[in-house]
Amino acid sequence: MSESLKNQTFQTSDLEPDQEIDCFQMIKAVVKLQKVYRSHRTRRILADSAVVAEQLWWQAIEYARLNHSTTAFFKFFQPEKPSSRWGRISWNASKIGKGLIKDAKARKLAFQHWIEAIDPRHRYGHNLNIYFDEWCRRATHQPFFYWLDVGHGKTVDLDECKRSRLREECIKYLGPRERESYEYVTVEGKLMHKQTGDLLDTNEQVTGSKWIFVMSTSNRLYAGEKKKGKFHHSSFLAGGATLAAGRLVAERGKLKSVSAYSGHYRPTDENLRIFLTFLKNNGVNLE
Repeated sequence: MSESLKNQTFQTSDLEPDQEIDCFQMIKAVVKLQKVYRSHRTRRILADSAVVAEQLWWQAIEYARLNHSTTAFFKFFQPEKPSSRWGRISWNASKIGKGLIKDAKARKLAFQHWIEAIDPRHRYGHNLNIYFDEWCRRATHQPFFYWLDVGHGKTVDLDECKRSRLREECIKYLGPRERESYEYVTVEGKLMHKQTGDLLDTNEQVTGSKWIFVMSTSNRLYAGEKKKGKFHHSSFLAGGATLAAGRLVAERGKLKSVSAYSGHYRPTDENLRIFLTFLKNNGVNLE
């Protein structure tokens, strides 16, 4: 109960019987309302904590597996067994090809961005490739990520991409729960946020950034603002394969323009046709 109600003294001696009953009923209603609110707030806090915990676990497990497949395995004193080597290769390949089995027309990450997907920190692929080229020139026996972060290359600082930039520009890879916050559906021919029901309006943002999208092999549409060096096409599906990817402009849910432009996936005209067919079949006016 609020302090104002706690400290308030109700003088009922001057009230009529009906007024007195109404007064106590009002107090009971206020107390009940506060109890319901507190109960709802507690459940909401617990639910949010559960979601955060799930996301953190996903990130921790993902980091541990990628770390083992790219760096930690080289620290062992005993030679790596062939079964372990193939296990690492399979795990790395699964990061790139996730979703391909569902549709042969799906696009995996462009080769130069594979390195971003298997990096435990998901540093921007363009930056990593600069250091990868340097690693190739030095012909070291150390694996690339081990060389870059632990071995002989940990002090290398290239003018083309400074170490500070390499560390700062890490691409956000969404977990299963986080991905839901970027999903859009079509309702009466308009693009609507699945969770909030808000119509997609890319013009509401004043930052000048582009809106990007991907369509998964399960025909789920994800869209959000591109943030260079932070959030790219590869973010939505954590490096997994897509049926379509590009940029779009929408106003109050109505699609104004769409283009198949993505440096990470390099979609073809066929991928664009797949996306436009998906929109048309779901009632979106493309004229």
